[in-house]
Amino acid sequence: MANWIDISQPLTNDMAHWPGDTPFRYSLTYSKVETGSVNIGQMTASLHTGTHVDAPFHYDSNGKTIDQLNLDRYIGEAIVVDVSQSNVINLEVLKQAELRGCKRVLLKTSLINDPKRFPDTMPSIAPEIAAYLQEKGVTLLGVDIPSVDQADSKDLETHHALYRHGINILENIMLDHVNPGLYELIALPLAIQGADGSPVRAVIKPLSEKERTDR
Repeated sequence: MANWIDISQPLTNDMAHWPGDTPFRYSLTYSKVETGSVNIGQMTASLHTGTHVDAPFHYDSNGKTIDQLNLDRYIGEAIVVDVSQSNVINLEVLKQAELRGCKRVLLKTSLINDPKRFPDTMPSIAPEIAAYLQEKGVTLLGVDIPSVDQADSKDLETHHALYRHGINILENIMLDHVNPGLYELIALPLAIQGADGSPVRAVIKPLSEKERTDR
């Protein structure tokens, strides 16, 4: 039986964060020596730290918050698609990929994953792909870059396009060590009431055609 593959960024005190946002910090609040029984830690972080899910409320004040999202979107069959041949992932690039009827699409871009460094530049995701993905029945788009929009974007066209077409967003997954193909995905957000996003532990497991047929 295939083992689960971790595609999430480890949370460390020296990891990169979105410029100007709250960095991740873990510290020991009380040690076992102090309590006599246990170590107790605490952390502070942006909800968009490392591998994370965006809730529509992140970019739409009337959108659903993270605790209101359909969890089925984040569990199930997914396909990893290699789009690293282009720094602009548009309709032309995506139409070359065989999505195999999967509801969850994970894009492996040309960006080399480095959790300790926020990229100076990153591939762009064209908003035009949202309508095409919806036509194909896709309900979740995962990317191995910090955002589906560029770091300096204020209108967040791709976020909004995906939202309008009913597609949820998973960002900052790590796919350098993953081959294109079919997988089982688990990337559950935390149930943080009223929140605009959540870090996730994203894992995938290779899925054979037989396993797919037997479902």
